[in-house]
Amino acid sequence: MATVELRFSAQPEHVRTARLVAAAVARRAGVDEAVLDEVRLAVGEACSRAVGLHRSHGITAPVSVVLTEEEKAFSIEVGDAVPEPGSAPATPGARGGSDEPETEGDGEDEMGLAVISGLVDDVEVRSGADGGTIRMSWPTALAAVRS
Repeated sequence: MATVELRFSAQPEHVRTARLVAAAVARRAGVDEAVLDEVRLAVGEACSRAVGLHRSHGITAPVSVVLTEEEKAFSIEVGDAVPEPGSAPATPGARGGSDEPETEGDGEDEMGLAVISGLVDDVEVRSGADGGTIRMSWPTALAAVRS
């Protein structure tokens, strides 16, 4: 199992680099060429979402991207450092809870998740005290051969 880890400061200009790295690693892992555009788009959405969360909450920790090549699948985890509401001491601008009014960023966040769900069949969104993670995975050519 091969893993590539990427961490970058929450600046929009770094999202392009993350997309390029994800596509290159996915290609090397054996993800079908026809799916590489979906990988790029999904990673771009997930990274843009993480960058937006970091910037809107004043978080200086880096965004993390972990790309993992397994025997039959290729997975990407994009992590942010924004704690889930109620899991940490109250932070101004923390992820909206039910007592807080919806902000413009909440709609963008939901739209980004909807786009990712439309691009990726296997997606999981988690959040906790240490932040959130979007995990996405795609089958590799090796998985198709062994099926």
